[in-house]
Amino acid sequence: MSLLSPAALTSLLLCTAQVPLAWALALSFGRYCLPLDRALLGWLFYDAIVHFTLKGPFVYMSLAGTVAQSDNIVSFLWQEYGKADARWLHSDPTIVSLEILTVTLDGILILLLIHAIVKDKYYRHFVQIALCVCELFGGCMTFFPEWLIGSPNLNTSNWLYLWVYLVFFNMIWVVVPGLLLLQSWRGLQEMHQNRYVKKST
Repeated sequence: MSLLSPAALTSLLLCTAQVPLAWALALSFGRYCLPLDRALLGWLFYDAIVHFTLKGPFVYMSLAGTVAQSDNIVSFLWQEYGKADARWLHSDPTIVSLEILTVTLDGILILLLIHAIVKDKYYRHFVQIALCVCELFGGCMTFFPEWLIGSPNLNTSNWLYLWVYLVFFNMIWVVVPGLLLLQSWRGLQEMHQNRYVKKST
């Protein structure tokens, strides 16, 4: 059976279709922002869409039953991802607990950060750091416990499951928050230097 089955292709297309929507929202809300901040808004809108349209329903399905037992279009996507990580199929308590926090806390922080960037609020980097730390913590807690017991739920037998589902779709939420932490570090450093210059004059 081909790895790029109709189920795999449909799932990948659904995820990809969220990108132009996020970019359109970024262009609309960030039309007066600097180009780098507009690109960041694109990521944040994509992040928000994923949290509220994919992860939110996952939490609901997992609390009401399991993804494996569900039969809606979102469960179809998670069932495909579950071929690479079986924990998402059967309401693993660690995964569900993390996703409850992700949908609620991270979702609120994402919306607050979008507002802070668009309105140029003073608390922008505080929220950005909090969000990035939460997302990095979520990534660590998703995989570290599994690795410690020998990864019995992970299927790395082929390139699609390993490099696309497990590596690519999870590393995005490691690389981007890492870069944003660096941006916040530099932003805070610049604000501190400007404050020192003002005091000196």
